[in-house]
Amino acid sequence: MRKVIVCLPLFMLLLFAACSDDQGGNAEDSESKESSVAEKEGPAAPDNMNTFPLTGIQTDQPVTNRIVSVMINNHRKARPQSGLSKADIVFEILAEGRITRFLAMYQSEMPDVAGPVRSAREYYFELADGYDSIYIYHGAANFVNDMIQNRGIEHLNGSVYDNNGSLFKRESFRDAPHNSYLQFAGVYDTAEQKGYNVTQTYDSLPFTTEKGADSISGDPAMNVEIDYSDRQTYVVNYKYDEDSGTYIRYSDGEKSVELNSGEPITADNIFIVETPHQVIDDAGRREIDLTSGGDAYLVQKGQIRQVKWKNRDGRIVPVKDGKPVKFVQGKTWINVVPSDPGISQSVTVSND
Repeated sequence: MRKVIVCLPLFMLLLFAACSDDQGGNAEDSESKESSVAEKEGPAAPDNMNTFPLTGIQTDQPVTNRIVSVMINNHRKARPQSGLSKADIVFEILAEGRITRFLAMYQSEMPDVAGPVRSAREYYFELADGYDSIYIYHGAANFVNDMIQNRGIEHLNGSVYDNNGSLFKRESFRDAPHNSYLQFAGVYDTAEQKGYNVTQTYDSLPFTTEKGADSISGDPAMNVEIDYSDRQTYVVNYKYDEDSGTYIRYSDGEKSVELNSGEPITADNIFIVETPHQVIDDAGRREIDLTSGGDAYLVQKGQIRQVKWKNRDGRIVPVKDGKPVKFVQGKTWINVVPSDPGISQSVTVSND
């Protein structure tokens, strides 16, 4: 008991000194502690933090603008295209013969111009509708236009606004049908005139954190080649750039770039999905199954993984053992290949 009585005065003295420091006597130590905590937790989140649902990237502005999906030409005479670098997601799918066409989805960024814009196909407008976007195209076969009308697809058809200047413009440096360009400044105004909503909120796709992206494991994939032709005539390559952590796209051996700026087209995620294709007419139009799911590859951060794909509420997503596999934050290209000859025959991976 005597030891406790002896130490008590000393304890009270120390307690009094600590209280004096808390009241302003040692501000430097207090600031240092707060700074240390902030460094561990990372920068404070801005007010009204939101996430772009197609890229997983955060912003301090409300994300309420509706997704816009645009049919973009990939004929050799249409390259290089305009606006692809701004797209959040780009689907690449066979349109006719062995020529692919793009469905570019925009929300986090909007280009001034996108194109050349081309005609509609059923599986493209089904995808656009699945993501609850405004579908934009230029022309279609009569039966396709009937489908669009009968199914209530909210759309803007370039044939109606051909070369009107405010929504579509024909450029003289290319010949039709490779010269119709969408003027993005007119999209929402024109959509509102048709009675469409131009604001919308969306659930985000599954995205990993930056830390999670650094721990992705799989087989090395520095160069991924996708052959759409079986004859090495329409070939896509994605080459990994270790400095940026993204893949640079090539079409038939040439780097894919923006027409005016020369900016390379890059992807943070490459999602390659296999599904049945069926030619349905003499023009080479197809039916493509984008609902049943199947085999897929997911390419990220210099790695490739075998996964499955599922259509979840209209969206095409990677899964493994029935659970979603997360995308890396950023841009995504989804390449759809026929089940004949199949993904294992269409895709080649190398590390050169």
